[in-house]
Amino acid sequence: MQLTIENIHKSFGSGDNKTEVLRGISCTVESGSICVLLGPSGSGKSTLLNIIGGIETADEGSIMIGDEKLADMNEKTLSQYRRRHLGYVFQAYNLVPDLTVRENIEVGAYLSDDPMNIDDMLHLLGLWDHRNKMPNQLSGGQQQRTSIGRAIVKRPSILLCDEPTGALDYKTSKDILKLIEEVNRTCGNTVIMVTHNDALKSMADRVIKLRDGTIRSNKTNAVKTPAGELEW
Repeated sequence: MQLTIENIHKSFGSGDNKTEVLRGISCTVESGSICVLLGPSGSGKSTLLNIIGGIETADEGSIMIGDEKLADMNEKTLSQYRRRHLGYVFQAYNLVPDLTVRENIEVGAYLSDDPMNIDDMLHLLGLWDHRNKMPNQLSGGQQQRTSIGRAIVKRPSILLCDEPTGALDYKTSKDILKLIEEVNRTCGNTVIMVTHNDALKSMADRVIKLRDGTIRSNKTNAVKTPAGELEW
């Protein structure tokens, strides 16, 4: 599903303490593509992701998923929008500590009228042998795989990833990126991934670079590098 972002402004604070975080962001992310939002800390990329996800509200401008505009939604329809269209993967895994791997993924399945098969999901994620473990029995990579499973089991149109490899080592990071790439290819989700790692731009269809709340460049890759071949 295509995402259209038009003239997004966002500030925090007021008076002398007011900080303008986003300064008129406009772009389009094509349906089924991988888009990397690239920039240093403080560039506004995570704030933009949160606005797309309906977690924060823009001061000005509009976000459209297909032909649905976020600004026109009340709390009930916004909640339905999140359930129907969005999956979230964060740097902090946010798993329920007293639920097993399978049960954490089932939490996502409960939000959908047509979820993916849980057993198939566990195999796709490489978690079948760990399905009955608790989060504190898992490695960081296994916890992030569980988080991805919880996000995609409900078949979201858009998968939002905020620094999904930020807490992981190099090898595990590449494994997670390969999984996100496989999910995009298999499920056809639009993937929007926030990162400060410049190497990740090569695996994307579209690369949007932000700095100081503005878009500095917006480019497409004619040829992508498979995630497993990235080096940094």
